[in-house]
Amino acid sequence: MSAKILLVDDDPHVLRGYQRRLYDQFEIETAPGGSEGLTAIETGGPFAVVVADMRMPVMDGIQFLARVREIAPDTVRMMLTGNADMQTAIDAVNQGNIFRFLTKPCPTDVFIEALRAGVKQYLLVTSERELLEETLNGSVKVLIDVLSLASPTAFTRANRATRIVGRIANKLQLPNVWQFKLAAMLSQLGCITLPAGVLDKINSQPPLTDAEQHMFDVHPSVGHQLLVRIPRLKLIARMIEQQQNPPANPVSPKNLAFEEDVVLMGAQLLKVALDFDQHVSRGLSHHDALALMHAQPGTYNPILLAALDGGNAQEISRESGGAQEQLIITVAELKTGMVIEQDVWSKNGIMLVQKGQEVTLPVLMRLRNFAQGIGIEEPFLVKTQS
Repeated sequence: MSAKILLVDDDPHVLRGYQRRLYDQFEIETAPGGSEGLTAIETGGPFAVVVADMRMPVMDGIQFLARVREIAPDTVRMMLTGNADMQTAIDAVNQGNIFRFLTKPCPTDVFIEALRAGVKQYLLVTSERELLEETLNGSVKVLIDVLSLASPTAFTRANRATRIVGRIANKLQLPNVWQFKLAAMLSQLGCITLPAGVLDKINSQPPLTDAEQHMFDVHPSVGHQLLVRIPRLKLIARMIEQQQNPPANPVSPKNLAFEEDVVLMGAQLLKVALDFDQHVSRGLSHHDALALMHAQPGTYNPILLAALDGGNAQEISRESGGAQEQLIITVAELKTGMVIEQDVWSKNGIMLVQKGQEVTLPVLMRLRNFAQGIGIEEPFLVKTQS
């Protein structure tokens, strides 16, 4: 087995005995005390299993394993002791959450089997977490790619909002900025249900009809319903559901201890970012967009609006464009991450990509397929991302 095991005991003879008995079975490291064991974990980890003696000076086994639980929660913890009283066992389980409680002297075969069980448990826990993380990341990537094809306007709007949210969140030093940026990236997912042209009217001057306004007002709820069943995205889904709500209780960046406050902060960030982006997309200057938003008390979290002031809005807007240079290229030269700077049409008159669309892998494949079949009007103008 390649997983590492750390043995901690203040008796060097015991440690040498461990190494002699186990060197051909496991990758073993040793430490002569609790503080040395913690150093080994911090500098040489991760360890699959940590085994500690109960009676050690300065820091006993219970105290040591409790600290291991804090700094390396995935590591499986075991205790060896010659003092097998009930209270010691209870304390070890409660404070160190140990996997095995072994008594000295421990037969080699029993010790080896315990270590194998510990390694197996470690691999089970870590592989399950990695699977969940990969599944979550993969699910999010699929949703974003689908959005980029189904509603390029919504995808581009979400990209701009993500940059704005990220900049505000970083300026305010909010914890876990990733969740607010992810909420922005997925904030327009419900727009895939909107008829063509509705979002274009949102970002321009023609007013929506009553029916169109109702459809647009419902899209956050649709996005919530699409996301809420995905594990670990429930908070994100709730932020998206509330993205159009004025802040009845503006949340302070210093008060995010509870989930409900995190959800409200995410929703209020989306409200500011999306409305600011909409005003600028309709032709307002950054100054005028902010002035209009400041003139609507109770509509936005004032702390978040303040983070857009003082020229910061212009910086954010420039970042959202993210361009270093313009290029005139063909489909063969197109790469993911570029931004299309003009509408791209097929030879038979179908609009394939709108101006402002960031190129994702599905968009790239769509254009390549049309280029090989019907044909595309090329070359066309793009921008590279900064």
